[in-house]
Amino acid sequence: MQFTHFSDFISMGGYGFYVWLSFGATALLLTLLVIDSKAGHKRIINHIAQHKRREDKLRKSREQRKKAAKTDDSAAG
Repeated sequence: MQFTHFSDFISMGGYGFYVWLSFGATALLLTLLVIDSKAGHKRIINHIAQHKRREDKLRKSREQRKKAAKTDDSAAG
C-alpha cells in the first residue's frame, strides 16, 4: 500500500484510529514491561544483598560463640 500524502499515511485508509491505537497500546505495554522488569531486577538484587548480610551476621555470631566456648574451656581446664 502506497500513500501519496502524509495525511493518507496517518488515516491508513480509514483505519488509522485502530492502527495507531494498537501501536500506542503496544508501545505503552512494552514500556511498562521494561520498567517492571528493571524494578523486579532491583528488588531481587536487594533481596540477595539482604540475605547475604543476614548470613554474614549469623556466621560472625557463630564464630564469636565458638571463640567464647574455647576461651571458657581453656580457662576451666
